[in-house]
Parts: sequence; C-alpha cells; structure tokens
Amino acid sequence: MAGKSARREDVRFITGAGRYVSDLRSAGALHMAVFRSPLAHARIARLDIAAAAAVPGVKAVITGEDIREAGLGTLPTAWNPPGRNGARMLAPPWPVLAESRARYCGEAIAAVAAESPAAARAALALIEVDFEELPAVCEGRRALAASAPAIHPESSSGNLCLDFDLGDAARTAEAMRAAAHVVEIELSNNRVAVCPMEPRAVLAEPGAAGGLTLYTATQVPHSVRGLLARVLHMEEAAIRVVSPDVGGGFGGKMALYPEDVLASLLALQAKRPVRWTASRSEAFLADTQARDHWTTARLGLDGEGRIVALRVSTLANVGAYLSLAAPAIPTWYYAPLLTGAYRVPAAHAEVKLAFTNTTPVDAYRGAGRPEASFVIERLMDEAAHRLGLAPDEIRRRNFLTPADYPADTALGLSIDCGDHPALLERALAASRWKDFPERRHAALARGRHRGIGLSAYLEIAGGSPSHMVAAQGAAGGSYEAARVHVIPSGGVIVSVGTHSHGQSHETVFPRLVAERLGLDPAQVQFVQGDTDRVPVGRGTFASRSLALAGAAIVTSVGRIGEKMREVAGELLEVQAEDIVFEKGRLAVRGTDRALPFAEVARACYRLPQALAGRVSPGLDETAFVEPPGWTFPGGCHVVEVEVDPETGAVELIAVTAVDDVGNVIDPVVVEGQIHGGLAQGLGQAMLEQVAHDPDSGQPLTGSFMDYAMPRAANLVSFGTLTHGVPTSRNPLGVKGCAESGTVGVPAAFVNAVMDALRPLGVTDIAMPATPFRVWSAIEKARKAAAAPSAQPSTM
Repeated sequence: MAGKSARREDVRFITGAGRYVSDLRSAGALHMAVFRSPLAHARIARLDIAAAAAVPGVKAVITGEDIREAGLGTLPTAWNPPGRNGARMLAPPWPVLAESRARYCGEAIAAVAAESPAAARAALALIEVDFEELPAVCEGRRALAASAPAIHPESSSGNLCLDFDLGDAARTAEAMRAAAHVVEIELSNNRVAVCPMEPRAVLAEPGAAGGLTLYTATQVPHSVRGLLARVLHMEEAAIRVVSPDVGGGFGGKMALYPEDVLASLLALQAKRPVRWTASRSEAFLADTQARDHWTTARLGLDGEGRIVALRVSTLANVGAYLSLAAPAIPTWYYAPLLTGAYRVPAAHAEVKLAFTNTTPVDAYRGAGRPEASFVIERLMDEAAHRLGLAPDEIRRRNFLTPADYPADTALGLSIDCGDHPALLERALAASRWKDFPERRHAALARGRHRGIGLSAYLEIAGGSPSHMVAAQGAAGGSYEAARVHVIPSGGVIVSVGTHSHGQSHETVFPRLVAERLGLDPAQVQFVQGDTDRVPVGRGTFASRSLALAGAAIVTSVGRIGEKMREVAGELLEVQAEDIVFEKGRLAVRGTDRALPFAEVARACYRLPQALAGRVSPGLDETAFVEPPGWTFPGGCHVVEVEVDPETGAVELIAVTAVDDVGNVIDPVVVEGQIHGGLAQGLGQAMLEQVAHDPDSGQPLTGSFMDYAMPRAANLVSFGTLTHGVPTSRNPLGVKGCAESGTVGVPAAFVNAVMDALRPLGVTDIAMPATPFRVWSAIEKARKAAAAPSAQPSTM
C-alpha cells in the first residue's frame, strides 16, 4: 500500500522514550504483591497473615474479610443479556479477594503493601492458608454435566450462566428437513491468552480530601473510573484515571481488575502511593483469557449447493466469573455473525454460557467475530468437499451481492453495503489460486503435501445505537466524544475519549483536524487517556475509534471551520462560503487575498463589531457521536501451507488478505493493523492454546516456555490489499480494520491444512494445528487405512 508520512509516535517508541505506567516515578510509593490461589477449586479453611504482617517493611496486608468489612462492592460485569424466553442470566458476585472459596488457579486471596518488592514477596511466602481442595472442572462441555462440581453452589442452575438463542428455530428445522444435503461438523475454538507486550500495571496515588489518581494500563480510562467509583463507593469526580502509553491491549486491558481496586484501597488507607506490575507468570493466571468454544454446526443446502438453513449450537466457557464484556461476546458479538457474508434464508443459533474453574474470559482482538467466522467458513469448506464443489465456487453461489444491500439477515443484522464477490476474485488473483495445482505437484515431488484454503469473512465494527445495546443488556452507551479547541494564538488541541494502544491515534486524529483547517499536523496537539483532561469517553475496542471518535472530530472541526469562515469573511468583506483553508491561511477562493490562521483565531475571541450578538466568541467545540448501526468490514483471506507428513510440521507458504475496510484514511496504518491481526489469528490457528490438567484444573501453560507465541520464523511476509466499499454510517465512510486479521485468517489456515491432509485420509484437524496434532491425525488415518476392515476382501 502507498502510505502517508511516518507515524508521529514512532520516534518516541523505537528510541525507548515511551512513558508507561511502570516508568512513572512516585515518591514514597509502596509496592503491592498479591497472594493467589495455587488450586483451581478449594475451600479456604484458614487464612493466617500474622507472620506476613510482621515482615520488616510491610505496611499492610488485606484479605477478603477486610474488603467485606470495608463494605466494598464486587467486580462488575457490563452486560446482562436476556436468555431464551426472557430467562435471566446468572451473574454471581466476583469478589475483589476470595474469602471462603477459590474458584480458579490464580484468584486473588490477599494483598501486601510494602516498602520494597523484596519485602512484599517475602511477606507473600509467609501467608498461611489451609485449603480444602475441591473437584474442579475446566471444560465447558463437562461443566454442564449433572455430575460436574458446582462452582457457585448457591445457584440453582448449576454451572449454567445463560441459555441464549437467536433466530427462528421452527423455520430452520423445517428448512433443514427439506434440504437435499445436510453437512454437520464439530469444532473447538481454543482458549488463548492475550499476551500484550506490556503487562498490566497500576499506580494509585491518594489525593487531597480523599481523592484518588489511578495510573493504569487500560484501553478504557473513563470506564475504569466509573467502575472503580462503583466498587469503592466514591464519587466519580473524586477519581482521576490516567492511562499513559499502553504497550498493547487487544481487549485484555478493558476490564476492571482486582489489582486496580486493591492498589487504590491500599493507597487510600496508607495515604501513600501504591504500585503493582504483573509478572508474565501472573499475567497467565490473572489476565482475562478468550475464545474457548465448543460448537456443533449444521448447514442445509439444496441440490445446487445453495444454502437453505443453518443451525449452530455453541457451548462457551466463560471461566469462574463474568468479566466486563464476557456475556456479550459469545452472544451479541458472535451469534448474529454466524450467517457470514451469505444468503441464508433460515437460521437458528443457541449458545450456552458455562462457568468453569478457569480464569475469566473477556474480549480479545475480534471478540466473537473470529469464532463466528471460523464456524461458517469451516462449514462452507466441508460442504464444498462433500458436494464435490470447489471452495471458491460454493461461496460464489451463496454470497450476498451488492444488489442485495441493504440486507436484513436471518439472525438480525442489517447490512448496509459490501462486495464479497469482488473481494473473492481479487484474493484469488493475488494468491495465484488457479496455478495452485502446479505448486502442489512440485511439493509432492519433494515429499511434501501442499494445501490452499480461503475464508470470506464478514464482521461487525464501530457499534450499534445505545437504545439497541441497552435492549441487549448493556449497562453503558455506544457514543463517543471528541473536543477540538483552537486557542487565541492559533494553536489547536484535539482530545478524544478513545485511547490508543498501537492504533496510531496520535498520528491519524491530528491529521483529520489539520487537513480540514489547512494546517501542518505538527501544529495540532493531541490529548487522550486522562479523565481530567478528557471529561467523557468510552474507550477503544471493537474497531470503533475512527468510525466514532474520528466522526466526532470532524463534526467538531466542522463547526469551528464554519465560525472561522464567517469571521474571516467579515474581515475580508466576502461571503463565508468564499473562504477556504489552505497552507495556514484562510483565503478568498480564487484570489491571493488571505489572512493567517492565527489572526482569524484571535479575531474569533474578540469578534468584529458586525458579528457581535450574532456569533458567540471562542473556538471550542465538543461533539458526541452515536453510531446509527454497525459497520461491516469484510474480506477474503487465502492461506497456502506445506505439510511434512513424517513430522506433522506445517510450513506457512503464503498469506493473501484482501479487506474491505471502507475508505482508507492512512494506508500505512491500515496495513500495520491488518498485519498485526493476521499474526495473532495465525498464532491461534498454528500454535497458541491455554491448557489445563483435566483432573486438577492446574494451568499447564504458565509461561512462554509452555505457551507458544508465533515468532518471525513461523510467519511470512503477508500480501495485503484493500477493496473498499464506503459506508454511509459515519462521515468518513470507514468500517474498521484492526480486527480483520483475527476474524478471517484462522479458518483460511485450517482450510489450507485440511486441503493438504485430505489426500492422506485425515477428515478433521482442530486448532491449534501443531506438529504433534497434525502428525497424530496422519498416523490415525494411516492406521485406519491399514486396519483389516479397511482391506479389500480376497474371497
């Protein structure tokens, strides 16, 4: 992609000048450490902190009893979706510190504040706990069995959190019965850890008159302020939340965590700053995780391979408690997307959310859309195989086309625009799809099995209107806000309620202002991540920043532009519509008459007499933007792989991604976002999986020695293209690009691996397709082929 200038942030980050929470200095700060449950499920029979409290340098040790006696609240969830037939969701309290029972390995039980990290760690080692170990369950499928241990015994519904459904069950069943072909598959979507480069960190500073400033690595500063105030029973106005540079979030830095509350409480009690930074091992235990679905899906097709019905049943493991957005992800962010980019006349989806003795789940890049895309795109490939159709051909027969839009789907989406047939054709051409048989033949001559697979995904981004998400059980609104302030000297400050953790807001948002006011972007100061300087905002998630904050910026700057044109027109004695912004001036169109930008800015604060009473002084505009509906990014990803049948090793040969992100504002930023998503999507498909011992519930992936993140050697140089169909749902015509890689590429990768393995007799492969898993599938197929029952009769 051709690009614009280098990102404003780059020099700071690549020279090590970034300013993260752990870089902040605070005189007299205490260091916090957290005692965590070593067991996945246990009753806490006795907790003795006396020896820990006596360690030199220890200033405080708090337990769940202290939290209860202080009258603090529990950690909240932000969603309460209605269940089947209006049934209520089970939302048991998530205590800041476990008091009588630990429900997952790593759950916080006590916290220590000490003068040094060493003293805090020494105190942790002296905390004495008598645990009565209880049976644990870590798989969602096992958790709903009648014999499963009860994680929240007070509940009458066992480990079932929510039974959710969407669509028309009766119509779908009728269409499925009439289908000429029915294809059924079972799929798992593996649990993954978020693993941002910067671990979570907090620094809590008590202020005057009982106030509090919390520095925290979060994507959603304003949400953290509101949630923290709720738990601590404080006024929001008494809390300031500052999120400086954030080294990756990916959804894992959205929730309010126990450590946010604990550091704040200890700081308020000790009247001293308190800091905490997670170790990487802690992050594997205490950070929210993601995905973890088990799905059975059925696709009904007519004799021509056209879809007539879709039926999906999913069991989603939400962990031991409900994190902030956890209930929304397998329901409203997943189920409506299951029809993908296809014409599906009848569809029904049911999702059961199950509690288990595992770390709670929440958002992770894509959040529900990768899981949905994986289901429909694996189904489409399996249907093509069983019906004898090419993978591209079955998709052509079923795509929604530009002529179909706007389109209302069987699962409740209202899609405004798109062009999936064109995305497919561009991807096939760029990946040299037609020439693949020659490459496969050449690989076979070397003893390797080559496969190619595609995925034609559709996702949602930006947000839907607040009244709609309220009906779906959301506690907050969907709006976003931005302020543009031109000071009298001509300087410009833009502040937004979103927060960048790698999305280049510091470059793109000032550029939106500068381009419209005829300025150099360097003249525009950018502010984010501070609830005192940016009073209102919702944060960064769901690819919403440019569609909503960008829209709010251009709305604000538009109002400022109108006022400046009117003032400049009065000064230059022309109509306001004859004024244009160019090169730091306000000029009369088609002439050399102009005034410097700064001069007009000053005049807006001391208005010409002719404008007095007609135009208000000042240049300070704040706009709130409410999304009229989701935007729908889409695309086609093609993956080519080579499998060594002797070792099961899968080599990634090529990745081609053609994405519809609407209008492309900055090609370099878009390409970078797509690259990052592709790497994370391939990581899940190839290598990553959070694993537990099935009996004890002990995590088996507690470090990067056990949890296989993709490295450069596992990946290739990606081929990325865009084919944008602008949306009318925001003034920039953008759809979102940050999550497309994780949504589209996992299914394309698995489809490619299956294409390579089918000639060897393999009928299925689960993510992650590790060498051992692939080798085992090949060996199983070999043994099945060699079994006596498989041999032709000699009689």
